[in-house]
Amino acid sequence: MTMRIIGLAIGLLFGAGVTATLAAEPIRIYSLDKADYLMTEKVEKTEAQWRQLLTPLQYKVMREQGTEAAYTSPLHAIKKEGVYRCAGCGLELFHSDQKYDSVTGWPSFYAPVDRANVGFETDRKFFVTRTEVHCIRCESHLGHVFEDGPKPTGLRYCINGVSLVFKEKSADK
Repeated sequence: MTMRIIGLAIGLLFGAGVTATLAAEPIRIYSLDKADYLMTEKVEKTEAQWRQLLTPLQYKVMREQGTEAAYTSPLHAIKKEGVYRCAGCGLELFHSDQKYDSVTGWPSFYAPVDRANVGFETDRKFFVTRTEVHCIRCESHLGHVFEDGPKPTGLRYCINGVSLVFKEKSADK
């Protein structure tokens, strides 16, 4: 994002037209399908595009760092095998093997598919310092990570269900 702004500023200074668009920032993610890392581009949308794509609750949570009410997500109770993907861009974020019941009311995982697929940011709202978790590809807010989870990581990724889409493992795989 910073490079995009710098590029536009340089273009304006030297008389280049502002109609040229810069390529989205390349990022490295992990793909379960390919069982390897690959390069892709960040997903960038306007506020209007996000509002069109997401429900009002998803927009509040994913774009404005809100929180859904505890025990309201149908994903909280899912016990099937599969992958939880970002509702904003489809990136694989969590696998059902890492899911557990934290008794908090939100889908909880002790690890993401790969740390390359999530980003972290310090959140100091509500007079408490927490670590926010977001999708690395579209920067949608997912939830928070806490250091009170089970082994093997000791982490609890407490994730808003509206930020996720569950894709059940197909029987033919």
